[in-house]
Amino acid sequence: MKTYSYTPKGVCSKLITFGIDDEGKLRNVKFVSGCPGNLLAIGKLVEGKDPKEIIGILKGNDCAGRGTSCADQLALALESALQA
Repeated sequence: MKTYSYTPKGVCSKLITFGIDDEGKLRNVKFVSGCPGNLLAIGKLVEGKDPKEIIGILKGNDCAGRGTSCADQLALALESALQA
């Protein structure tokens, strides 16, 4: 499994870490800081999913007019990882 870390911008979370396993599935999504309950739930909901599917669902989600959210930042992190 390849692991990634991403520093989000414009949100309360300070770091996002995750892995993509050999079958291309998302694993162990963790957020440092932010809204603990919501971010823990996101990690559980995306576990074992295809990163492209998650990008399609989460990209563009906004938090309080910030133009982004932790979910959106996860989508951007996944896009970055898939391009690497």
